[in-house]
Amino acid sequence: MTTHTNDTQTDSIELAITGMTCASCANRIERKLNKLDGVTATVNYSTEKAKIEFPQSVSTDDLLATVESAGYQAALPTLPRAAGDDVPEASDPAYEHLRSLRERLIISAALSVPVIVLAMVSAWQFDYWQWLSLTLAAPVITWGAWPFHKAAWTNLRHGTTTMDTLVSVGTLAAFGWSLYALFLGTAGETGMTHPFRFTIERSDGASNIYLEVAAGVTTFLLAGRYFEARSKRASGAALKSLMELGAKEVSVLRDGREVRTPVADLVVGDEFVVRPGEKIATDGVVVEGRSAVDASMLTGESVPVEVSVDDAVVGATVNAGGRLVVRASRVGSDTQLAQMARLVVDAQNGKAQVQRLADRISGIFVPIVIALAIGTLGFWLGTGAGASAAFTAAVAVLIVACPCALGLATPTALMVGTGRGAQLGILIKGPEVLESTRRVDTVVLDKTGTVTTGEMTLADVVLADGESRAEVLRLAGAVEYASEHPIARAIATAAGEVPAVESFENVEGFGAQGVVDGHAVVAGRPELLTQWSITLPPSLKSALDKARAAGATAVAVGWDGQARGVLSVSDRIKPTSAAAVRGLIDLGLRPVLLTGDHETVARSVADEVGIDEVIAGVLPEDKVDVVKRLQAEGRSVAMIGDGVNDAAALAQADLGLAMGTGTDVAIEASDLTLVRGDLRVAVDAIRLARRTLSTIKSNLFWAFAYNVAAIPLAASGLLNPMLAGGAMALSSVFVVSNSLRLRGFRAKATSEETQ
Repeated sequence: MTTHTNDTQTDSIELAITGMTCASCANRIERKLNKLDGVTATVNYSTEKAKIEFPQSVSTDDLLATVESAGYQAALPTLPRAAGDDVPEASDPAYEHLRSLRERLIISAALSVPVIVLAMVSAWQFDYWQWLSLTLAAPVITWGAWPFHKAAWTNLRHGTTTMDTLVSVGTLAAFGWSLYALFLGTAGETGMTHPFRFTIERSDGASNIYLEVAAGVTTFLLAGRYFEARSKRASGAALKSLMELGAKEVSVLRDGREVRTPVADLVVGDEFVVRPGEKIATDGVVVEGRSAVDASMLTGESVPVEVSVDDAVVGATVNAGGRLVVRASRVGSDTQLAQMARLVVDAQNGKAQVQRLADRISGIFVPIVIALAIGTLGFWLGTGAGASAAFTAAVAVLIVACPCALGLATPTALMVGTGRGAQLGILIKGPEVLESTRRVDTVVLDKTGTVTTGEMTLADVVLADGESRAEVLRLAGAVEYASEHPIARAIATAAGEVPAVESFENVEGFGAQGVVDGHAVVAGRPELLTQWSITLPPSLKSALDKARAAGATAVAVGWDGQARGVLSVSDRIKPTSAAAVRGLIDLGLRPVLLTGDHETVARSVADEVGIDEVIAGVLPEDKVDVVKRLQAEGRSVAMIGDGVNDAAALAQADLGLAMGTGTDVAIEASDLTLVRGDLRVAVDAIRLARRTLSTIKSNLFWAFAYNVAAIPLAASGLLNPMLAGGAMALSSVFVVSNSLRLRGFRAKATSEETQ
């Protein structure tokens, strides 16, 4: 993409970044790129993408080299594969990274458990148990913790520190001192034991080993890193789901014959056939036929759109009626589907970077701990305490500061919170989502499929004088039963069992007609009845106007030359929507109804559920603009939707909630997925997410408080390894127990149903 700003030509590009381990990595890359003359860069840790605008004086090679000079890897973007192109999962770098982490976690956990048990249960400490511990712990501390060591080395080369630095230094220090104690001290002697007691006494450390601490910390933090990577990998599935919506094959007309070819081979100007029930292969113009096109997956509109010759149609929509011949006008990356895919990607990359709590703590904590360890070493050497005692105290500072409980704080609360959420039909994608739930103050609700059912149902029946409701429904239902139109299906469903229809004819765009029990029945628009010389009396005309004003679709019914009634069909509001809106307001959120429908329809729905602010008549791309506009006004926006047309807006919003009854792409682009179609679950989702965030914050506070309290004891040389190990275990037990309290979370939606 090329733009002109102040007579200076600039290009934009999106780079894929690998090697980042925390939000501070993204900040470092961003600072490096922005130092280049004329470059404006935004690096997103969550999506692992860098969005860059740069002048022509800077080349893409310069950008790649700058990222690499910061210690990370960058690659030019690859085009999304077309629908139907199968990519082996094993060739996916994200999958490989996840598989590697899972492998490290499983093996490290299997090796660490006996090491920790042996260290803590003195009765099981047989002769030479310490050497078995060394054999088991060594692979964990070297191979298992390699991602932390590698990241720490990268940070060291660039003069910075992160939590990886502390983990690496702490575990290697514990491992190194354990080797010293085993080979040069007395810890390797026969019959050596670790008595489990809590005392404060000075020790030279030559008889103590710290293998269980190093192995345990490595395993705990690998677990946290694995669950983080698993949730991040899912964020890239939105684009894949969107691209797979399109048709894979198409019947192209070649010399008057239909030839089945892959959609990728279509070119502008090709004419292709679309039968009832098939997806329209690409954007085009109808050249033959009439039909109703179901565009709900793209537009969210529940009522199919009538199309005929010269009308434009959009790829991936479904032909719900007759046979169409369409001339392709846009193919490949130019189609509306591809443009929506780009909207999703742009919205995801445009999200504000999330600085995780543990990383913010580590930014200050890590350098201080390392400085304290060096200061402790220097102090004890200066007082003549001896190299062994001085090094023991310095290593104790690093070990006791090693973030065992900090590593557990987020993943345990997240696992329990997401597990409880899954039981309640709520899927939370990761820790970044939780902070968003605390900040949001405005909630934008898509109408169709979210506030309403998304399905057409019979709303009202108005009869002419002297007519029977049952008879009008029976005869109208019999005619409509033979039609495939969604409005016809709604009437037929409401009618129940109906007689057979003879001489049925579907009048495209107007309605249907046929003979039922000897009566010539007509159902559809008033214009169709006029063709049969049937006029509507004033009472039915009024009912027709009233239905249309309320946003419903009105179907006039007549037979034997007389109008018999007007049937109103509309998208029904979910019975729980009003209660859900009240619940969102109680959470301090301001609801906004957003829809592609007309203002009258939207206002009618909003009034019924208790929403004051309505934004109607918006196109799919406009939904993103609405969210951006609200954000520009200073609002923190949550978006609840279910259709493909909502996907980009869900990604753009500070918090995206997708109804699980909707499309896969909407679910993948969201932060929270509501498995049930009940909007009240959105209220429970926000409540649970906020509760989980509060748990994480309290976990981090107590884990950090443990470090702060224990470091002075370690620096003074009064913390023996058993006391350090016991305190660390208690801190971890507290964090886990605090997280398990989330299992008692009760959903209000479920509670109301059982009362």
